[in-house]
Formats: sequence, structure tokens, C-alpha cells
Amino acid sequence: MKNLFKHTSQLTMLISFIVFIIMVESCSNCCKSKEITATEVNPAQIEMPEYFSLRPSVEKAYGYTHAVKIGNDLKISGAVSMDDAGTLVAAGNMDQQMKNCYSDLEKILKHYGYTFDDVVVENVFTTNMSDFIKYSVYRNSVYRKQFPTGTWLEVKGLALPGQLIEIDMEAHKTK
Repeated sequence: MKNLFKHTSQLTMLISFIVFIIMVESCSNCCKSKEITATEVNPAQIEMPEYFSLRPSVEKAYGYTHAVKIGNDLKISGAVSMDDAGTLVAAGNMDQQMKNCYSDLEKILKHYGYTFDDVVVENVFTTNMSDFIKYSVYRNSVYRKQFPTGTWLEVKGLALPGQLIEIDMEAHKTK
């Protein structure tokens, strides 16, 4: 009985070792078929980010870049109602602040050859949701084809006193 147990243990270890070798070899072959060599990577296919500043001095002072494009995807930081010096425009006026935001967003989209038809995500941050909803009909003149996905959030405050709205977005252009 002792010999039978010894041979069974040895046989089990041998089978386990063979299965292990087969698995390692199989995995090794699988990985080899998926390896990419440096000669197969075309440098022209590597998509480098393209940055754009709408108000370079303001953005540098606050520490952000207004937009970045990678490939066909464009991400735009929150647009607010301000002048080139970073001063709030139309304090307390939701309607005008919203129009100023969309005006800036359109400038950024145009810089890259995009339109509002290319926008796929729009997020609105407001300190007064009922006031925003009251004037949100203006968006019908901005999005003529289709509204993007997105979120509307009421927040306690925004960057500048008197600022009522901030809008960020993402756009995608099909090749």
C-alpha cells in the first residue's frame, strides 16, 4: 500500500509538471504572437496632444489650458463669462453669461475646425438652476442638429463672485 501511494504521488507530480510546462509554453506562444516591434510602430500614428489657450495670461495665472485635442477628440475646460483680462462680464445676468460662454466655446471649436454638431458631452455648472432652466431655451439656437449628453449641476459657488454659469464640453470629429 505504501508503494502504491508513493507511485500515485509521483504520477500526480509528473502530470502536474507536464500540465504546467504545457501552460507556460502555450502562454509564451500566445504572447509572442502579440508582440509589437519598434519597426511596426508608425510614428505618424502616435497622436500628440494639441493645446489651445483662449486667454493665455488668464489661463497661466489660474493654471489650466482651455482646450486639448488628441486625435479626433477635443476636451474643453469650463467656459465662463469673462473678458481677456479675466474680469467677470455681466455679473448676475444668467442670460448674458450663458451667451458669453457659448460664444467662447464656439471660438475654441472653430479653432480646431469643429462645430456644435460635433459636441458629444456638455456639462453645465450653475449657482442658480431655476434661472438657468429659464434661459436654457437659448441652447436650441446652439444645438440645431442634436443635443449632446451631459449633466447640469447646481453648485454653491464658481470661481468668481457674481459668476452664475460655467460650461465645459467634449467634441469628437469623425475622420
